[in-house]
Amino acid sequence: MALPHAKADLLTARIAGLTFDAAGWLGRARSDALARLTAMGAPVKRDEYWRYTDPSSLTAPEAPRAVLFDAGGEAPSFDGIDRLKIVFVDGVFDPAQSDALNMAGVEILRLAEVAPADIHWARDLYGVLESRGQAPVPRPMATLNTAFADDGILIRVTARASRPVSLIYTHKSETSDAMLHHCIKLEPGAELTVLENGPAAARFTKVMEVDVAEGARFHHIRAQGRDHERRAHTHLFARVGAGALFKSFTLTANGRLTRNEAVIELVGDEAVAHVAGAAVGDGDFHHDDTVFVTHAAERCESRQVFKKVLKNGAVGVFQGKILVKPGAQKTDGYQISQSLLLDDHSQFLAKPELEIYADDVKCSHGSTSGAIDETALYYLRSRGVPLRQAQSLLVLAFLAEAIQEIEDEALAEDIRSRLESWLARHGQ
Repeated sequence: MALPHAKADLLTARIAGLTFDAAGWLGRARSDALARLTAMGAPVKRDEYWRYTDPSSLTAPEAPRAVLFDAGGEAPSFDGIDRLKIVFVDGVFDPAQSDALNMAGVEILRLAEVAPADIHWARDLYGVLESRGQAPVPRPMATLNTAFADDGILIRVTARASRPVSLIYTHKSETSDAMLHHCIKLEPGAELTVLENGPAAARFTKVMEVDVAEGARFHHIRAQGRDHERRAHTHLFARVGAGALFKSFTLTANGRLTRNEAVIELVGDEAVAHVAGAAVGDGDFHHDDTVFVTHAAERCESRQVFKKVLKNGAVGVFQGKILVKPGAQKTDGYQISQSLLLDDHSQFLAKPELEIYADDVKCSHGSTSGAIDETALYYLRSRGVPLRQAQSLLVLAFLAEAIQEIEDEALAEDIRSRLESWLARHGQ
């Protein structure tokens, strides 16, 4: 079938100013991605999984301008956590602000450093999980990233990392257009926590591919926010082996447009994958979580927990699917998406899905929207709690189930403090 002209023309305009080096193993992966991308074209709002989110600002040739945000003295996320810092400024690695890229049991390199090599362990990962994640739903913006991202971080973990690796994205230019691609490989029994925070750029496109081998444990905690005019489209592709654990949590506060996609495969028996998110938006705010979890082995567990708090016309989107393949018996799949609408102008659009081809499974999904519980609010007010404080307490209680997915209490407390600060700033 011929590619529609609109999709082909949009893609041609989007990539016109982008270049890449086709040398070495990375060049071959990029060339393969470009061929796949050309066959797909750029996404348009008529596509099934873009019907709730307009991709035009992501596919435009130039990044829309994003005004820099004054943090007002508030410390960056995870500032009090002992971590190995890796800093990017508008998508460019900043060695002066970054720590030395070494830690016992952890190999860390930049994608730009290994690109000229003839062979590297990342050859078997870069673009591989992204390519697998294209069926049954095409994700052309992820393929665009694989084809053209010129930097990122490659992490190989052979033991239990002594502290988290922290990826910090700083935004300095109002017209920056950043594209990063990270690959993370955990060998059997290894463990790593990855933190991400910062607005990154006026427009930010990121892919992270994570391969969690047998018995390994991976934790991912991300804080998106600060610069409200920014636009971001992120993809997280994960493959989880037997007895392994994958957990990801994202806090999003502010942002004109944010779309976070997660595509997770449970390929080994007794694998566990939890993906969760808490989003708070005020006004011109559009936040989209699109998640696809595939159970391809026995006795696996997955959880999707997404909560959104919206006010003054903000829009939240959730598209989540659990696919249970034939033979994936004893599957335990749980999915919940909920919104708290603080006025009559905000909206929450949800599309939960289950597709099951095994007969011995336990899968559930639910999606709700509602206002603050007036009975609970009255209870707090009758005991002397001021109105704004009472509302904030109920909002935090609503988001608690998602935050509970963070195992490290210090990191969970940092997320709670960010939420409390946002609620205070936005009069809630």
